[in-house]
Amino acid sequence: MGTFISNSPAETEAIARQIAEDLVAGSMLALTGELGSGKTLFTQGLVAGLQSDATVTSPTFTIVHEYHGGRLPVYHFDFFRLENRQSAMRLGLEDYFFGDGVSVIEWADRFPDLIPEQARWISLEIKSERQRMITLFQHDHENSRA
Repeated sequence: MGTFISNSPAETEAIARQIAEDLVAGSMLALTGELGSGKTLFTQGLVAGLQSDATVTSPTFTIVHEYHGGRLPVYHFDFFRLENRQSAMRLGLEDYFFGDGVSVIEWADRFPDLIPEQARWISLEIKSERQRMITLFQHDHENSRA
């Protein structure tokens, strides 16, 4: 657990690059935060931190993007537009979550029961136009509302 204050998009990316250093195959990051809080920007820094030069965009309309070419592949999900739990299950999440790469799930709090217990939860909170509070925490699966 820990909290970081980012004062710019570059700082948000730098925090994500630092977190990427410790990631291994099978790592999962469950991102939460309102629209515009920096979830996709954070993912851009994470992918760069894994030595990939892939262009990271929000997977809102495709639900999942795959980024290769770095130390580990990154599977970038967006649960925002998923209508229900069954829609998420049809993505074959377990193949990604327990595969050879890193899974990053934006809007993970929409279906927290689908996120494995070993996932690292990261909250991005808007403090001002440029400032974000980034908090790493353990998710309480027993008390989540799914």
